[in-house]
Amino acid sequence: MSATADHADGKSGEPNMASRLGFESGTVVLELGYDDDCDDAFRDAIVELTGEEFTGDDPDDAVDVVLLWFREDDGDLVDALFETLTDLKAGGAVWLMTPKVGREGYVDAAEVAEAAPTAGMQTTSSLSVTDDWSATKLVLPKSPKVRR
Repeated sequence: MSATADHADGKSGEPNMASRLGFESGTVVLELGYDDDCDDAFRDAIVELTGEEFTGDDPDDAVDVVLLWFREDDGDLVDALFETLTDLKAGGAVWLMTPKVGREGYVDAAEVAEAAPTAGMQTTSSLSVTDDWSATKLVLPKSPKVRR
């Protein structure tokens, strides 16, 4: 059965999960860290929902969302998060995808909590999105209002 047919019959949870993550029609998504262990059904659901293919590593314009697949052995998480900021539009979000507990490449939530502020970001929510992957939403903190 094709992924599209699976989504159309409502049996797959991926389209619903993609919309819960805030993806909607026209959302421009930069995907980083893709490898053969990523969840293709979830990726397809995002593309189907947004109506947009993922942009490449060097997008022409700023993107609404960065989808960052990250595993324990992928290097330094702070560096990876800094890299996402280059192409992220103001008010955009990073969805950090990490393997769940017990899966190969698991990244401890404490590491994410420590890396986010070091990269100038804050975590806002975490969700279980597929059988093997969790998603953590990271955003730039809102600027405090200056009193005059």
